[in-house]
Amino acid sequence: MSALPFAFAAPAVLIALAALPLIWWLLKLTPPRPKAEVFPPLGILASVLKREETPSRSPWWLTLLRMAITALAIFALADPVMNPRNASVSGDGPLVLVIDNGWSTSTDWDRRIATAEALIGDASDASLPVSLVFTADPSHDPVPVAASTALERLHAAAPKPLRPDRERAIGALREALQSTRPGTLVFFSDGLSSRENDTTMADLAALSPYQFRLAEGDGKAAVAITGATNGSNALEVNLSRLSTNSAASVNIEAQDRQGRVIATGMANFRSGENVAKAAVNAPFELRNDFARLSVVGLGTAGATHLLDDGFRRRRVALISGEAGDEFQPLLSPLYYIERALAPYADLMKPDVTDLAVSIPEFLSRNPSVIVLADVGRLPAEVYDPLQRWISRGGTLIRFAGPRLAAAPSGDPLLPVILRQGERALGGALSWAEPQPLADFPRFGPFAGMARPQDILVKRQVLAEPTPDLAERTWASLADGTPLVTVRENGAGRIVLFHVSAEATWSDLPISGHFVEMLRRLIQLSRVGTAAEGGDATAPALPPYRLLTASGTMTSEAGTARPLSLGNKRPLASTFDNPPGLYGTEDGFVALNLLPSDSELTPLPQDANVQVSRERLAGSAAKPLKPALLSIAFALLVLDSVVVLFMNGVFARLPGRTTTTGIAMTIAALLMLPDDLLAADAKPGDELILERLDNTHLAYVITGEPEVDRISERGLIGLTDFLTYRTTLEPAPPVGLDISKDELSFYPIIFWPVSATAPMPSAAAISRIDAYMRAGGTVLFDTRDQISALGGDAGPSANGERLQAILATIDIPPLEPVPSDHVLARSFYLLSNFPGRYTGSPLWVEARQEAKKADSAVASAGDGVSPILITGNDMLAAWAIEDNGAPMMPTVPPDEMQREMSYRAGVNIMMYMLTGNYKADQVHIPDLLERLGQ
Repeated sequence: MSALPFAFAAPAVLIALAALPLIWWLLKLTPPRPKAEVFPPLGILASVLKREETPSRSPWWLTLLRMAITALAIFALADPVMNPRNASVSGDGPLVLVIDNGWSTSTDWDRRIATAEALIGDASDASLPVSLVFTADPSHDPVPVAASTALERLHAAAPKPLRPDRERAIGALREALQSTRPGTLVFFSDGLSSRENDTTMADLAALSPYQFRLAEGDGKAAVAITGATNGSNALEVNLSRLSTNSAASVNIEAQDRQGRVIATGMANFRSGENVAKAAVNAPFELRNDFARLSVVGLGTAGATHLLDDGFRRRRVALISGEAGDEFQPLLSPLYYIERALAPYADLMKPDVTDLAVSIPEFLSRNPSVIVLADVGRLPAEVYDPLQRWISRGGTLIRFAGPRLAAAPSGDPLLPVILRQGERALGGALSWAEPQPLADFPRFGPFAGMARPQDILVKRQVLAEPTPDLAERTWASLADGTPLVTVRENGAGRIVLFHVSAEATWSDLPISGHFVEMLRRLIQLSRVGTAAEGGDATAPALPPYRLLTASGTMTSEAGTARPLSLGNKRPLASTFDNPPGLYGTEDGFVALNLLPSDSELTPLPQDANVQVSRERLAGSAAKPLKPALLSIAFALLVLDSVVVLFMNGVFARLPGRTTTTGIAMTIAALLMLPDDLLAADAKPGDELILERLDNTHLAYVITGEPEVDRISERGLIGLTDFLTYRTTLEPAPPVGLDISKDELSFYPIIFWPVSATAPMPSAAAISRIDAYMRAGGTVLFDTRDQISALGGDAGPSANGERLQAILATIDIPPLEPVPSDHVLARSFYLLSNFPGRYTGSPLWVEARQEAKKADSAVASAGDGVSPILITGNDMLAAWAIEDNGAPMMPTVPPDEMQREMSYRAGVNIMMYMLTGNYKADQVHIPDLLERLGQ
């Protein structure tokens, strides 16, 4: 039977085929027809009823079906095997087995062992020595040994979660054989190329075997995960496969540390392509719980990708010291930070501008990093919670700016002591030119980064010299002044950039180094994890959990060495560092099998190498007995159905009435949803709509009846003046309880400061701070004709009350309104801003030199200052009686002063509503012409 493509394990059973003619005859033979007598009384019925007839012989096709069932049963009992193995090894030399036992062989390892066992058995029958070498083993002993010894070594071998090193294995084999020529050399390949310009086939052929065979397994089905990126909306997984003959789809599972599947995805390989991407869609919180990724149905080390804390996407809270302007986004302190961190972190921005509310809300969501961009002062009640959060491992990143430069010293959330004010480089009053950056120090997260060549710093805040300042400096300018400083606080740290987060102080935010610096800083926020450092002398981590070839985790370290961090850290697994987790239970680093974004390529075939190919045991020899028995059973069932049909079993089936349709209709009617009714309006909606439909002037209710009455009558007077002189027609003014009323409806709030009024609560002041951050403006009027803030005469009682109110508000640097300020020309051309008094200047946010003094842009938010301060008692000058007469005289009595006060109020309102629109260059010719008149 060896000449046939199949063989029989029990050929003697085939003798039963000779009995098939006898079976045919028995099936065709029928008994004689019985004699029937008709009962006379039923003669009439006999002519009506159809007599049941029995055929004398079965149909030929039914007989043929039964003969086929019998023949299939006989063939199955003979146990046929397709393509039986023809065992033969050359007797001219030792048998040499080169076996790939890398990561992709775990799926067909038993068949490799079975095939090698059969070859070693043939060598034993021929009394030939056997040389055995495994390409993924770290050491080799390929000296030819007896077949029994080789069989023991074969059974002790196992697949490794490594890439094979065939070059080293073949070198050891060449040295062991020396001049001995192999009789039969069998290479058990996994089908994968192990390196660039792989010459494995030529190197094996160079050993000059009498027989050279290539045994291939399931390598073409190999699929590996070559990388994972935690994106902003989903986890992106890179995969590579070996076979590209057709399109294919594979499923990806994401598991947590307990091995539970918490998300899935799918990768679609196109025909002819060996790489694909899969998206695992899951919420941010679930993606941070991913511990490993695996390909469904493939239990290999390559189909498993381990994740550590470095993979987790950080949650970063962003807080700005001033409101952003949607028309000038490049001036927003958070503009460049958002774009630098968006690919690497989950960004959070406050829903409310009140830091006393938003910061505790952020802390309750446990962010990894909080960024404060030009925030000089924080509410007093948030300092302790922030410090506790930092001590637990959080990272606070702060950026300088005008507010931080003007903030008082003693802030516990700064890494160093800052000098008051800021340092301007390259200005008219500075001898120093704008400074480039110096080389990054060898310690810290920026170690290893190249020094930026195109970054200049034009303005910065300076640190007071201290003995440990150099140790706290992670980046500095060429003149040695710190650019980035840090202070450790428990398990966390505070980091300060001594420049602003937008490009007015330096070119850093618009450079690629800014992105890399922020990315490295957010990685420091991991808690209880072995951090990746840039220092070449970083300590090594011991093996904690290693990956097996089948993709499972084990605590057996074996010969694995500690993983070196820093610049010497391997990018993929090696013999010394197999894939797995390195570190301790408190923190570890993942090392995966393949380098990031690598591709699987097939083993190159050399056209000059003559090799015979064969399949592994279990794939070439296929038993046919199960298939034959299955077909015979199926035909037997068909025969039974035919007999039942011929006997009339299916001729008539009982009727069946169902009410399924009626029941489903009734159920559908019962499940119809009720009518959807519009929700009733909530209490206060009417007031909100009224406030939004009209512009209202607002004042703070101080609690003193006389002061509040003057404030109300003063805004009524200004409202009337605006209605008569401009196109703005404000609605009646509104008094505000700043502790509970909504403030965002009003563009400006007038606050008459009174030392005898109750001191506002910290929560109320925090709400005012939030209102100013959101783009609103507060005009503080001390009503005491202060000539200069902090003058030699000292502040008045109202001035002291104002200082107490502003002590916890993050205000920018202030200056008297310059003559070229837009506030002086928004409607009327003004040189001063009088009220009942005329001696006090009007203070606004100071303009920065970096923002071009001739542009008249005071701040973000369309150039509107968040704070105005005066002592001229403007509300009293505007206050009128019901008959329109002034309530209070001016000091000195001068109706022109009152007129100028009204005009100042108009300019303030136009400034609030139009911002720096009037500063546009297109208006300069008209303004110059009017000034000439």
